[in-house]
Amino acid sequence: MPLQVSKKLIIPNHEIKCRFSRSSGPGGQNVNKIESKVEIIFNIHKSKALKEFHKKILVKKLNNKIVNGCISIKVQEKRTQLKNRQLATQKLISLLKEIILSEVKVRKVTTPTKSSQKRRVESKKKRGELKRNRQYKLETNL
Repeated sequence: MPLQVSKKLIIPNHEIKCRFSRSSGPGGQNVNKIESKVEIIFNIHKSKALKEFHKKILVKKLNNKIVNGCISIKVQEKRTQLKNRQLATQKLISLLKEIILSEVKVRKVTTPTKSSQKRRVESKKKRGELKRNRQYKLETNL
């Protein structure tokens, strides 16, 4: 079943890879037999569902979570592979929604107020005066 991030963005199944391994979490007798840990891998650069500007936004915002152009999400919280897979897909969807659907805030250019300019100049004058008072002055009385 494809992942629906938004109304317009749907990621097909073939773009998402799943890996399964033995989990280190609880499981009783199944700990050493069942591969319940799930790792979902989504390659951003090879995705045809994402547009170029979406890819750029994802790479910029997730630069510390991307390895070789792929987002990797690992889940081993639950005892069953199915529940872990559902959690991992939900985490991927929420991560993509949060980044792609969030709007970039553009800073409004403003000019400093007269009082803030005055405060800045006053603080610079005080700092200069303080430094001038620290200087060693050689007095010559002739």
